[in-house]
Amino acid sequence: MNLSRSKKRTWRSAALAVLLTAGALTAAAPGDAQARTERTETPVASASPVAGVTESMVRVKVPLPASAGARPAACDWLSYLRYRASDGPDASADADRILVAQPGILEGAGAFDSVARNTVARAAEQGGHIEFWALDRRSNCLEDRTGIASADQHTAVDYYYRGKQVEGRTFDGYVTNDRLGWMAKLGIEQTVRDQYDLLAAELPDQGLRKSKVLCGGHSLGGVITGYFAAADFDGDRTTTADAGFNQCAGYFALDTTVSTSLADLSGSIPDDTNLPDIGLGFAAVQAGLDSGVLSRSLSAPVLLNPETMTLLAIAGVGAVRDPGGEADLPRYLPANVNVEATNRFLFSEDTATFLSGSPAVKDFRLTNAAVLGSLMDDHSVPLAFLQSSVGFFDGGPIVDKNFPAANGSDAQPALFGTEYKAIPDQPHGPLYTWRNYDRVGDPDDPGYRSADGTPFTQAGKEVTDLQELARSLAEQPLDFTEQYFPTKLVTDIQLSTSPQVQRLVVHPEGLTANPTLTVLAGDGLLAGRVPPDLDAVVADGYQHLDVLTAAPVQNNGRPEPTSTNLARFAQNPA
Repeated sequence: MNLSRSKKRTWRSAALAVLLTAGALTAAAPGDAQARTERTETPVASASPVAGVTESMVRVKVPLPASAGARPAACDWLSYLRYRASDGPDASADADRILVAQPGILEGAGAFDSVARNTVARAAEQGGHIEFWALDRRSNCLEDRTGIASADQHTAVDYYYRGKQVEGRTFDGYVTNDRLGWMAKLGIEQTVRDQYDLLAAELPDQGLRKSKVLCGGHSLGGVITGYFAAADFDGDRTTTADAGFNQCAGYFALDTTVSTSLADLSGSIPDDTNLPDIGLGFAAVQAGLDSGVLSRSLSAPVLLNPETMTLLAIAGVGAVRDPGGEADLPRYLPANVNVEATNRFLFSEDTATFLSGSPAVKDFRLTNAAVLGSLMDDHSVPLAFLQSSVGFFDGGPIVDKNFPAANGSDAQPALFGTEYKAIPDQPHGPLYTWRNYDRVGDPDDPGYRSADGTPFTQAGKEVTDLQELARSLAEQPLDFTEQYFPTKLVTDIQLSTSPQVQRLVVHPEGLTANPTLTVLAGDGLLAGRVPPDLDAVVADGYQHLDVLTAAPVQNNGRPEPTSTNLARFAQNPA
C-alpha cells in the first residue's frame, strides 16, 4: 500500500504505502559471526491433513548493532518456519531447492502454513525434496503467543484482557511507542540485511545459495525481494558474490511483483493509521522516529493494531476446537473502545447500524466457524488485502452489508474488494453456521442472493478451507499476523527518491538476473491490471490471501495452482 503526500490521506493512498513497504540493500557489515552460530530448532506439531511434511521453528542469533539501542533479548534473534519433506534429507543444504519467503504487510510467518505444506507435498509427488522457509520479520519478537498456545478461547481472553496467568506467566500488555526506540532503525536496509545474514548463517556456501535458494514473497514481500535482488552486502559494488541476486537461483512473487517500483501494487489500510504525512525529508522523518514524535509501529484505531490482530488468532482457536459449537466469544470479550469500534466496523449492515451500535455482533447466534468466517471472508471483511475465500454464511436469512461501501457501487475496489458483502439478518434468531468452501454449490446450498438478484458467491469463487485457515492462525508458534510493523519500512519507501534510500539500489540489473515465477490472485490486488510484461499464472477466483491459504484440491477437482506452480518452478527454475 502507498500513502498520499497530502495532509489528508485517503484510505486508498494510505494503503499503497503499506503494501509497498520494501526491503532493500545495505552496505553495513554483518553481525558477529560467532554470535550467529547460536541456533535452535524446535519441532512443530500440526493437525494439518497434508501428509509427508515436517515442520519446525528455527531461531538464529543475529544481533542488531549496538547503535540500535536497548531492546528485548529475543529481538537479537531471527526466526522462520521450516517445512520439508518428511522422507527428505535432514540438512537443508542437501535439499533439491529451498524457497525463502518474505511476508506481506502486517503478516507473519504463520500465514504461509498452507502454501508451504502444499508446495513441499506437491514437489514430493513429483519426486523432489524441497524446503520452504517462511520468514518472520525481526519486530515479531515482541509478540506473546502464550494465551493462544493454551488452545482455549476463555483462557486466551483471560490472559490478554484480565491479567490472569497462563503457565506462571502474566501478559505484559501491548508494547507502547516509548518502548520501541530500537524499531526506529528497522527500515528497508535492516530488513534485507536480516535476510542476507540469515541465509549466510544457515547456508554458509554462497555457491550453494546461488544454485539452490529461490527468493520471493507475498504482497509486500515481492517488493522486499526486489530490493534484496538489487542489494550489495559488502560495501564494494565491484565484487558481486555478496550481491543479493547472487544469493538466489530464481525469484517468486505471490500476488505481487518482484520489483523496486510501487506502481504495480495497491492495497488498503484505513485513513486513520498513524503514518506520518510525508511532506518531510528523510532526515526529518528519521529524527521523528528516533525521538518518538512519530509512531515507530504501524497501527489504526480499528482492525489494524496488536489487540485486534490478537483477536483473529483467538477466533482461530475456537474454530479449531469446536467449529460447529455456538460461539460466546463476542459476549465473553471485555468491552473497550478498540474492540467495540472494530466489531461495529466489521459487523454493521449499514451506516446507521455502525453509528448506533445496534444490533451488535453479540446479538447474533454464530458458530465459532461463522465468527472466523465473518472476520476473514471476502464477503464480509471490507478491506481487500485481508480477504480470503473460505465459504459463506448459512443457517438463516442473509442480507446485503452496505457498510462501509454499498454493494454494487464502484467505491474503490482496490480498497474494499470486488465481491458483494453479506451479513446475518436476524439478531436473537437462528444459529448462523458456516458453509465451508467445498460445500458451496452443493444441492443443499440455499444460494443466497443480494437484493439486486446477484448471487453472493459460487463454487468457483471459494478456494480456502476455513479449518486450515484456523489452524494457521491458532496453531503456529510464529503468528499469522504482524502486530508491530515498523513504520520506517513505509517511510523509507515513501522517500525512495532521497539519496539515503537511492544509495541502497546498487545492482538494478539483479532484478532480471534470475528467472521469476509470478502467481497472481484472479480477484486480488492486481485484478484487471496485470502488468503486460509479466508471464503470470493467474489463480481464478482467488483473493489476496488465497495464494497463501488455498486448499490443496480445489472445487473443480484440480490441484491448487499456487503450490503446483511453485513446486514445478522449484524443480526447474530456468
